Amino acid sequence: MAHTAHHGPRARVGAWLNTDGRPHPVENRFATVTLLLGAVAAITAIFPGLHLVSSWTGLAGIATGGWAQLISATTAQRFVAVIGLGAAAVGFYLGTANGGLFGGVLG
Repeated sequence: MAHTAHHGPRARVGAWLNTDGRPHPVENRFATVTLLLGAVAAITAIFPGLHLVSSWTGLAGIATGGWAQLISATTAQRFVAVIGLGAAAVGFYLGTANGGLFGGVLG
C-alpha cells in the first residue's frame, strides 16, 4: 500500500495548513505554537501586573515565529505564523513597557 489512511480525531488537526496536499507536522506545530504564544502574550499584555508573563511569552513567540517563517512550506503556515508573530511582538513590547523581562529585579 502506497500510503495508509489516517483516521481519528488527530488526523485533521492542522490539515487545513497543508494546502499542498502533503503533511508537514513540524511546520504546523511551529505555526500553531507561535499563534498560541502570541495570543497569550497579547491577552496578558492588557493587564500591567502580568508584564512578566506577557514579555516572556512574547519573546518566546517571536523566536518560534521567526523559526516558523524560516521552515514554513505553505502559505497557510506563513499566514498563521505572521499573525502569531505580530501578536507576540505586541505582547512583548507592552510587557517590556510595563516592567520588562525581569520586573525590576536587576534595577
